[in-house]
Amino acid sequence: MRQQSRLTPDRAPASARDAAVIPRRGPRSEPGSRPEPRPEPRPEPRPGPGPGPEPSDDASVIARSRHDPEHFAALFTRHAPAIKRYVVRRLGVEAAEDVVAETFVAAFQQRATYDLTRADARPWLYGIATNLIGRHRRHEIGQYKALSRTGVDPVMEPFTDRIDQRVTVGGARSRLAAALAGLPTGHRDALLLVTWGELTYEQAAQSLGVAVGTVRSRVNRARKKLRRALGDIDPTAVTEEFSS
Repeated sequence: MRQQSRLTPDRAPASARDAAVIPRRGPRSEPGSRPEPRPEPRPEPRPGPGPGPEPSDDASVIARSRHDPEHFAALFTRHAPAIKRYVVRRLGVEAAEDVVAETFVAAFQQRATYDLTRADARPWLYGIATNLIGRHRRHEIGQYKALSRTGVDPVMEPFTDRIDQRVTVGGARSRLAAALAGLPTGHRDALLLVTWGELTYEQAAQSLGVAVGTVRSRVNRARKKLRRALGDIDPTAVTEEFSS
């Protein structure tokens, strides 16, 4: 009986060894056909730009804050220092801290009703602050009366040193404070919004919710009373120096 030879991997037929190392070819393309295009690699996604700067007009900031409340902080940053100076001159430092905080809390709560056609929010903010000052009316009048007796007030210090030389520093403080205390509330509010708040007559009218003509009339009457109290010194110059 003939012994059958055993095949080992080393003794595999050449055709088998060649088949193991020769890569298989794909199907041949027909003559004249084009190869299928390879898909383009997708670009890596890039992070989008960060949040842009706040708009320059207040109305746009308020509009944004209706959807994202954090934007309202920009309004505080812009206007809180000026609002605080205005309130400090009327109520003093201690009361001003609370009034300014309450002003912006109220503004935040009322932002949905703000008229977005008004780009400048200062009249709105000063109006809220003035209304809150009204709750402290007795404190304000008491401060003016105390000043009229002592003539000492650190808030008025820069102002009285530069008033007309015909009036002594202490006398100017006392007479101005007494005159402010004696003004009707509406006249004092209109005058101080225009002088200390640096609002126009139109803006002061928006703050107080009255006609522009009413503001003009109140300011004129208040200035006449201040002029008489200050010995015919121009009250416009006095209140402007007082606010610096």
